[in-house]
Amino acid sequence: MLGDLELTAPADFDFIIGEWNVTHRRLKDILVGCDEWVEFIGESSTVKTLGGFGNVEDNHLHYPDASVRAKAIRSYNSATKEWSIWWLDGRNPHTLDEPVIGRFLDNVGRFYAQDSYQGQAIKVRFIWNSTDPDMPTWEQAFSKDNGETWETNWKMTFTKKQS
Repeated sequence: MLGDLELTAPADFDFIIGEWNVTHRRLKDILVGCDEWVEFIGESSTVKTLGGFGNVEDNHLHYPDASVRAKAIRSYNSATKEWSIWWLDGRNPHTLDEPVIGRFLDNVGRFYAQDSYQGQAIKVRFIWNSTDPDMPTWEQAFSKDNGETWETNWKMTFTKKQS
């Protein structure tokens, strides 16, 4: 018995299904007032799972000093109408990061979590922007003051791989 659960899978992340080239920009140093960005490239491939109520994104990031594999795992809660997003980094294969939780409004998804960075309590924010589905963007920001101010520390721009 499904009860009041939503029967139709959400389309919020449909824009990212497929194979992508990714341009990354990350702050060289985080939460210390740094304004120097490091740029690198990567690839990602996302498939639906859980009957469309989730997806898994396989990432290959080519940092300047090493290539790394990672996964984003996303699942949708029909009761709350919210997504949870976990990050699994190949350099630390036994640990899923704290999930960020949120939803989309007008093709922009905002997701939040309480976490820590280098022993300091922080709030994490992801913003997925699919207002241009041919070039979606993602960004991560940290806050040391519970969301009063944010430091964006990682930006990604996606372009579809040509078949």
